[in-house]
Amino acid sequence: MSAKTYFITTYGCQMNEHDSERMAGMLEAEGYAKAPSPDAADVVLFNTCCIREKADTRLYGNLGHTKAIKDRRPDMRIVVAGCLAQKDKATIQQRAPYVDVVLGTHNLASLPRLLDESLDGPAFEILEQTETFPSALPARRKSPWHAWVSISIGCNNSCTFCIVPAVRGKEISRRLGDIVAEVESLVADGVVEVTLLGQNVNSYGRDLDGTPMFSKLLRALDRVEGLERVRFTSPHPKDLRADSVAAMAECRVACEHIHLPVQAGSDRVLKLMKRAYSRRSYMDKVHMIRSAVPNIAMTTDIIVGFPGETEADFAETLSLVAEVRYDGAYTFQYSPRPMTEAATMDGHLPKEVVQERYERLTALQDAISYERNLATVGSTFEVLVEGFSKKDPSRLTGRTRTNKLVHFQGADLGEGSLCEVTIRSAHPHHLEGRLVGRDTARRGKMSLPLASTASGCGSC
Repeated sequence: MSAKTYFITTYGCQMNEHDSERMAGMLEAEGYAKAPSPDAADVVLFNTCCIREKADTRLYGNLGHTKAIKDRRPDMRIVVAGCLAQKDKATIQQRAPYVDVVLGTHNLASLPRLLDESLDGPAFEILEQTETFPSALPARRKSPWHAWVSISIGCNNSCTFCIVPAVRGKEISRRLGDIVAEVESLVADGVVEVTLLGQNVNSYGRDLDGTPMFSKLLRALDRVEGLERVRFTSPHPKDLRADSVAAMAECRVACEHIHLPVQAGSDRVLKLMKRAYSRRSYMDKVHMIRSAVPNIAMTTDIIVGFPGETEADFAETLSLVAEVRYDGAYTFQYSPRPMTEAATMDGHLPKEVVQERYERLTALQDAISYERNLATVGSTFEVLVEGFSKKDPSRLTGRTRTNKLVHFQGADLGEGSLCEVTIRSAHPHHLEGRLVGRDTARRGKMSLPLASTASGCGSC
């Protein structure tokens, strides 16, 4: 008898990617094998996101296609999990009654049980608090050398545009010792890079110790033998503290990259968003980071067209981007989400206004990204090999410690290898390089780049 099979489609953020790996791990522990496509799967699972507009439209469109498969193979079961399931349990039951299992963000561990129960009829369960941290569950990782590690779940902030607190709940931190033990286990299994996950990593541990413990966590992970790189996402500017920045500067494993969402450059809009910081205080954090880690790469999130945003407000966002000179930015056109305060605000802008501002912002950021990448030409960086380039299988692709994507020749290097690459040309979103050294593991904390014939960016 052939093994039961599953196929998972994941939408949204890194936390959802992490959750999907855990659900895959639970299914494989139950004897399932990964299928190459939904058509070949006994269980088709959609791990959903509700952050962006039309997320539900996308889900129901894909559910419709899957229903056609289920009509041909009635024994196939369809599972909807994640944030949209947490928000819309009743709606999913009404719009897609053929779905067999619905579970939310707080009860991933219930998946095997709910699948068993669905043999007797649809099984729907949405909990309002978590049973266990996702990282405590078995995982089927996509990568042998990289792992997501959850350090906290939920969020205590009240940003008016964000639905995360409603679907992920209040912030709960994981015990530091449990995190370190998991990372040690991952390294023993071949992992060299971990990404720490939390809705607000900077406030990690406040509910455990009365004060944020993120710097303590970085320093504890710095002592894990065999671990080469630590990344994290996402920090909140209001909670970024000097002790965490010092740990980033001093810890060997802490990568020289930070994603620091700003969302807007206008104090008036930031207040409407309830971001709890001003433009000036945000810039103070930027200067603090760059003073401690001069070669750090910085990326951000920006929302264009928030309700009530004027042309003057948007001009302040453009001026902030020009002042900070981010290495990259995730730019979003505002879309109203149910269960958020901003959805009921006055001043929603016409689509054409938002689109035009969005295009101006992306053009500015692309130009800055290109200039910052161009400044790396001639420099040599440590690169972690991620695999072959999707566009050119004859070349490898990898990332610097500053999280810049590099394509280069070197087909005999395996995934997870650390090497030295000299940058030969630059583009807005990636670099082209030449392999010049191998096996750079355990170099220790270094000033970046390793060697340089190019001048740095004067704006830092």
